[in-house]
Amino acid sequence: MIKTLIGAAAMAAVAYAVVPAQAAHMGMGCSGANLGKTEAAVEAMADTEVKFAAEKEISLAQDAMLNGKMGTCGMHLSKAAHESMAK
Repeated sequence: MIKTLIGAAAMAAVAYAVVPAQAAHMGMGCSGANLGKTEAAVEAMADTEVKFAAEKEISLAQDAMLNGKMGTCGMHLSKAAHESMAK
């Protein structure tokens, strides 16, 4: 029974380490460089509702990054980048 518990704990540790890394690769990775590029692209947009939505996503990405939630940060950064491409 102890071997089963140790095995389950090991599997949980591997899953916990791998899932956020995969989430970051699915969208845009959360990094200062990506955040800066996306922010610059959004700033170049005309003042529309789409720009304001993209700015909100960047703000949410920055907040998530500061709180160490890299998967959430990447998700918001991807949304902002997608909106900046839909000029």
